[in-house]
Amino acid sequence: MFSGKLKNNSNPLKLVLLLIISIVLISCETVSYYTQAARGQLAIVFAREDLQRLLSEEDLSPPLREKFGKVLQIREFAERELLLPVGENYLTYVDVEREHVVWNVFAAPEFSTEAQNWCYPIAGCVSYRGYFSELAAIRYAEQLKAEGFDVYTGGVDAYSTLGWFQDSLLSTVLSREDYQLAGLIFHELAHQLVYLPGDTTFNESFASTIEQEGLRRWLLSNDQVEIIDTAVTDRDRQQQFVQLVIEYRDKLDALYKKEMTASVMRSEKTQLQSQLREAYQKLRQEWQAYAGYDGWFSQPLNNAQLSTVGSYNDMVPFFTGLLQQFNQNLALFYKEVKRIAELSDADREALIAGGR
Repeated sequence: MFSGKLKNNSNPLKLVLLLIISIVLISCETVSYYTQAARGQLAIVFAREDLQRLLSEEDLSPPLREKFGKVLQIREFAERELLLPVGENYLTYVDVEREHVVWNVFAAPEFSTEAQNWCYPIAGCVSYRGYFSELAAIRYAEQLKAEGFDVYTGGVDAYSTLGWFQDSLLSTVLSREDYQLAGLIFHELAHQLVYLPGDTTFNESFASTIEQEGLRRWLLSNDQVEIIDTAVTDRDRQQQFVQLVIEYRDKLDALYKKEMTASVMRSEKTQLQSQLREAYQKLRQEWQAYAGYDGWFSQPLNNAQLSTVGSYNDMVPFFTGLLQQFNQNLALFYKEVKRIAELSDADREALIAGGR
């Protein structure tokens, strides 16, 4: 599923063009997938409402008025201070009338944490398959599970169309605190600035780095000391969560390299999953019973699920270090990231490995 911006009159035409390309190039099963993707995106395009028009309505609820106004401020900050390609993104609102806008399906072999990839005409190869219907996602996940894959399905509240469309503010993110919403918008706009088709980890780690740096600057500019403390606590907990998951992902990687029967390996895999749950409970106690990750740990903790954490975080230390090398100068940082993205796969991997 593609993850971007045209004038309103061109949007339906663009979707039709993408669908035709899909029909010509790919199998019947995948055509069905692209059809639901096109329909889902088209539904969002046709449901968009102009934020300024909504703000002019007297009967707009105070919470929505405040949230819409904050989004407009975040847009201005992203363009002025973070040099992000804001364009006409987040000038419209869509009530999708469901908990999540998309459900992503992830898969990995039973004895590998290397995620399965799917390739698309626009986004290149990515480690997930997105559905606008939860039921369709579950059905596809069950199909993969029957084929022997570890499978994980997760709801997504926002996504980037990579500049192909004007991204809208969605109802699925309205419950977030303002600082969390700011971080989300910075993250999604970063995808429109730099996107390397076929490399989920590169793209998500870069966007996560911009999210963190943008949020730091946003909070400082608004002198929100109390919220800064809350955001720092959130970030620290997230980093501890990531470190814990990666630690056990690496333990599983080591296990899968051993020579043993499938039944023995399966048993040891289950033990490591149990140990991960126990380690999380200890970490949770250190957080004064903060339950923000309870839902994640209620899932199977299989290879597919663990692979999602690495996708968003594995290269963050590299990008953070690179940003520091340029003394937090975003213009120079972006120029260098774009240069790196244009390198051959081998040269880029060698550079990143040397910079970690």
